[in-house]
Amino acid sequence: MNFWEYLAGRHQQLLTDAYQHASAVFQCMVVATVLGVLIGVATYRNEWAGNLATTATATVLTVPALALIGLLIPVVGLGVAPTVIALTLYGLLPVVRNAIVGLRGVDPSLVDAATGIGMSRPARLLRIELPLAWPPILTGIRVATQMLMGIAAIAAYASGPGLGNVIFRGLASLGSANALNQVLAGTLGIVVLALLFDAAYVLIGRLTIPRGIRA
Repeated sequence: MNFWEYLAGRHQQLLTDAYQHASAVFQCMVVATVLGVLIGVATYRNEWAGNLATTATATVLTVPALALIGLLIPVVGLGVAPTVIALTLYGLLPVVRNAIVGLRGVDPSLVDAATGIGMSRPARLLRIELPLAWPPILTGIRVATQMLMGIAAIAAYASGPGLGNVIFRGLASLGSANALNQVLAGTLGIVVLALLFDAAYVLIGRLTIPRGIRA
């Protein structure tokens, strides 16, 4: 059976795995984005706090994904839980770092002008600072998503959802007729999903970032 015949015969299961993979990454990125922006907002005004937040989230990336998931299994069990926790933790660094950089890069004169017309700090943050910091934040989200696409495949080790299950089945049966087809299908599926997500972020950027800021 060649690769195309394998795809034709397994397309329903592959589509299901691809949907679960994309859904896991998307949901974890939503959580990581909310947490990352909140951490950035809480720490960007203080140099020490901002460095601590960046260092703490960067430390997570030094832990191999397989090891982190393995450490989580005794605590939260197999399945979705260790996948969600691991992906969320790995997605924090790019968002936190870019949120801090973006917020610190806002022109102070704009903030002073907003203060001068009577805006409160929450109003300045929501109406001035966060919109101007959105381009680097979106870039952080894009980077984190590409990272999580690959890391999510390792979640199959903990019986997690996604295309990693196809890859692991292929690796476990190396030498069999469809082993290479399984690994190739899972890998290409992740690449296609990563490209689709990135294209969606480009579109979001065009819709939400004014042309002058993009320039």
